[in-house]
Amino acid sequence: MTVATGHTLVPGQLSLAQLRNLGASGHTIALHADCRTGIRASATLVQQAAAGDAAVYGVNTGFGKLANQRIGHDDLATLQLNLLRSHAVGVGEPLAPEVVRLILLLKAASLARGHSGVREAVVDGLLALYNRGLTPVIPCQGSVGASGDLAPLAHLCLPLIGEGELLLDGVRMPALAGLQQAGLTPLQLSAKEGLALINGTQVSTALALHALFATERVFEAAVISGALTLDAARGSDGPFDARIHAVRGQPGQIDCAAAYRALAAGSAIRQSHLEGDDRVQDPYCLRCQPQVMGACLDQMRYAAQVLLREANAVTDNPLVFADQGVLLSGGNFHAEPVALAADALAVAIAEIGAITERRIAMLVDTVVSRLPPFLTPEPGLNSGFMIVHVTAAALASENKSLAHPASVDSLPTSANQEDHVSMATFAARRLQPMLDNTAHIVAIELLAAAQGIEFLRPLRSSDALETVHHKVRSVSAAMMQDRSLAPDMQAVQGMIKNGAIAGAMKARLPALLALDLT
Repeated sequence: MTVATGHTLVPGQLSLAQLRNLGASGHTIALHADCRTGIRASATLVQQAAAGDAAVYGVNTGFGKLANQRIGHDDLATLQLNLLRSHAVGVGEPLAPEVVRLILLLKAASLARGHSGVREAVVDGLLALYNRGLTPVIPCQGSVGASGDLAPLAHLCLPLIGEGELLLDGVRMPALAGLQQAGLTPLQLSAKEGLALINGTQVSTALALHALFATERVFEAAVISGALTLDAARGSDGPFDARIHAVRGQPGQIDCAAAYRALAAGSAIRQSHLEGDDRVQDPYCLRCQPQVMGACLDQMRYAAQVLLREANAVTDNPLVFADQGVLLSGGNFHAEPVALAADALAVAIAEIGAITERRIAMLVDTVVSRLPPFLTPEPGLNSGFMIVHVTAAALASENKSLAHPASVDSLPTSANQEDHVSMATFAARRLQPMLDNTAHIVAIELLAAAQGIEFLRPLRSSDALETVHHKVRSVSAAMMQDRSLAPDMQAVQGMIKNGAIAGAMKARLPALLALDLT
């Protein structure tokens, strides 16, 4: 792995900006020296509990429904080893490497808070995997989001003991072989360490954060595409007046209205129809963009706050308070906050796609848009954007089903000991298919709006929107005769997902649509 930059990890003080960056490869992480004293103190207390005669859950007892089973001193290390092996039973496709790297980071940061009772060697082992580019293979299915993300975290941590599988430079291999290639040796687990490793919400949190950052890019692109459509349809900019939004007071709405005004400023298309346009009001899909997209932005900001708190949290059980000499059993492993935040994101993602689809429908409807039917100069001979809109409608409809809240479902597990679960891991995992759908819908709108602008030439839009039009045209020529737009749609969707569309406008929209507000 080529090392690009190094970062010092301060447990409990991760920022959204750090989390955005550190899922990617090319980084190394070192623990801040100040946290090691706390790690050592909590590990010492656990070792004392392991040597004593009192029953301490997860240290010298079984797990879940088997918590009443005492484990002898000679078997405490085997107990932790068996825990990792027995819980590594996930199924499905492997999680994306960037998600796994984020999980490694979050798990190390949580354990380094000094409330989990693990030795420094455990935290260092996780960071060694991260720093050497060793990516554990984690099947994506098998967690109900309570008692921690047990199965996926077991797969994450098996390589620490030389078991399971790893990716190294994109090659999948047995973990032991990967450790040997990287010059690492397997770890021997001590009391409570297996439990601390697999207890926690780091998988669901990493999945949700990964989706949040992707949502940010899709959201920004949808604001931009909506502004381009407003010009293509020769809509009014009156509904974006700051006074309208100030009297309502919703912060996301205010910020979005300002973004639309910034994008449209200086449009000659807008100036051309200030007089003589007999339309009193535009359809909601144009006029209510700040209200709808602003509400989505507020939802995204709420999710960002919850997920950032969770990224910095200690979520295993029992917890160690070394300064007070106690271990306390609780339920921080229950991922309900993550589940509800992921469900909130799902609704926002679906709504971004829903209003975008409505604008596409408006553009292809000549009665409303006053553009050629289906955005083709020879309708009948050519179908133009007719079926492209059908694709957008299909994706928007699919998102409505996927947006059903996962958190309202719960199946008891562990012989009814764990009788309410969050389903946070699925709540977060299902966001990526929704984002793919919505990014395609926004790509279709960008293509349709760019086509609409062609019929208004020689008039020009604003400088900002002409920049967007040029980016679309760099991968998709104007369609004056029918051709398959599938490659064009894929190309523009790729530009949305990699941030190229939003990135072109960053200088014009400074902080207006930011998630990490303080």
